[in-house]
Amino acid sequence: MKSVCNVAVELIKSRGAHVSVEARRLGAEMCKELKTKVLRLLPPTSNGPTIHQEGQTDGAEILNHTVKALKEGHVVAVPTDTIYGLACLAQNSEAIRKTYDIKGRNGQKPLAICVGEIQDIYKYCKVKVQKELLEDLLPGPVTLVFERSEVLNTDLNPFTSSCFCVPQLVGVRIPDHAFMRRLCQMCGEPLALTSANISSHTSTLEVHEFQELWPKLAVVVDGGPIGDQSRLGSTVVDLSALGKYHIIRPGCALSSTVDVLERKYGLSEGSKE
Repeated sequence: MKSVCNVAVELIKSRGAHVSVEARRLGAEMCKELKTKVLRLLPPTSNGPTIHQEGQTDGAEILNHTVKALKEGHVVAVPTDTIYGLACLAQNSEAIRKTYDIKGRNGQKPLAICVGEIQDIYKYCKVKVQKELLEDLLPGPVTLVFERSEVLNTDLNPFTSSCFCVPQLVGVRIPDHAFMRRLCQMCGEPLALTSANISSHTSTLEVHEFQELWPKLAVVVDGGPIGDQSRLGSTVVDLSALGKYHIIRPGCALSSTVDVLERKYGLSEGSKE
């Protein structure tokens, strides 16, 4: 059955970046046989987010399907405000291992967590900056790195501490994306989040770009093309040291992030030993 989905992948690749609706639908139909649910998320309307799947009358079922898959320990693909991501429950150790396997990711590279509200950050991180700083940067295309709290799964990034005097760290995101925020809220716990691509490959802005991963996923949420064409992902900044910041990854929001940190809150750039 896997070979059937591979045929769909090759068909889509052969048609280049401008994939026809028919080709994308064919890939989705073939992967349904593999128990992968491909669910279409329509753009927001003036009355709020509109979620729809053909044949459904209640759009909230897309959220329900995705939450159910996550609660069962599966990995799903989701849109964010920067690129497409792979997500699983951060407190589920087996799901974290699946995520690394699906991407072929180096086991020493950390995963970020994603939460729905700013107050959730305080449960999983030890925050040393003003709440107003968090509110200025989140939700948005920024990953903030803090010392992690004891509540967070110890199997998530256990290597982030190299000695007893160095705190264990974790990056946390709140994407500026209504579906993702609601998904986190419904799960009631953080999601582990990483880019939806094979490790070292280009980040993805449309679901067909990572279609070779579909057979390994329980749900693929198609939110359409993502507007950030830079493919840089979020800006990652370490705020674990009092009064300082360190840019780990420039990402797509470097200038605006540094402006907030330095001009408004007086943080100084520090080196990371």
